[in-house]
Amino acid sequence: MPGNFFNTNALLYLVSGDPAKADRAEKLVADGGMISVQVLNEIANVARRKMGLSWTETHAFLPTVRALRPVQPVTIDIHETGLLLAERYGLSTWDAMIAFGFDWPSSTHRRFARKTFQIPATFFYGDSLSP
Repeated sequence: MPGNFFNTNALLYLVSGDPAKADRAEKLVADGGMISVQVLNEIANVARRKMGLSWTETHAFLPTVRALRPVQPVTIDIHETGLLLAERYGLSTWDAMIAFGFDWPSSTHRRFARKTFQIPATFFYGDSLSP
């Protein structure tokens, strides 16, 4: 679906030793979507800590990931509102930055976000997130 964004695991499945997961991830990427800079940060962390890549290997790996789909930057607005989203709905700050940074254009996307991040419908329909 063109409006989807990818979480860290979905993109890391591309280099998974599990062919079924890698194939599924390839199909998802081919269907479209976006990558958040926050997800790139998480991939760098996983590459270093769990995959055991050196900094040189990590720097070589990330451009390959960035080339897969358009990248959504994390702006100050996303950062500040993401923190309020994390506080209000009990999300991790990582997930809040991804959730808020994405444009939720359709009811299908909003239902996905509500299920994935347990965000109430009010967030999508005028919740100002004022503290």
